[in-house]
Formats: sequence, C-alpha cells, structure tokens
Amino acid sequence: MRSDQVRNRGRHGSRGGRPPVLDKQVHRHRNVVERCFKRLKRWRGIATRYDKTAQSYQTAVTLASLLMWAGHPDDKF
Repeated sequence: MRSDQVRNRGRHGSRGGRPPVLDKQVHRHRNVVERCFKRLKRWRGIATRYDKTAQSYQTAVTLASLLMWAGHPDDKF
C-alpha cells in the first residue's frame, strides 16, 4: 500500500477507509438485483432503449420480467 493511502486512511480515523465488515444480507440482496438487471439487458430493446415513450419502455420491461419469472425458454442463455 502506498504511503499516501496509509496517511489518508489514518487521517480519517474511524469514519474513513474501508468498512470493517461485510453485511452478507445486504450483499446478497444487492447481488440478486444486479443479476436481474443483467438478465433484463439481454433484451436488446431494453438495453438500448429503442422505445420512444416511457409507457412503452415500461411495458417492455414488464413483459421481459414476466417472461423471466415464468421461465420462458428464450431467456435461458
């Protein structure tokens, strides 16, 4: 570790630097949400935002989510 990093972390004391522990429950829920977004982005229309209106974009996201939830075969890459 570089000396300036050590100095800056020491200067911040207990409120600076890396968190002392990892909250596993928060990390697990965040991981689920990130994986869901990754699966949604497999749908090209959603990833590139082809739709002109917010309503049609929301409809596309809802349709893709329902197909993912139902286990549609096109979602299995």
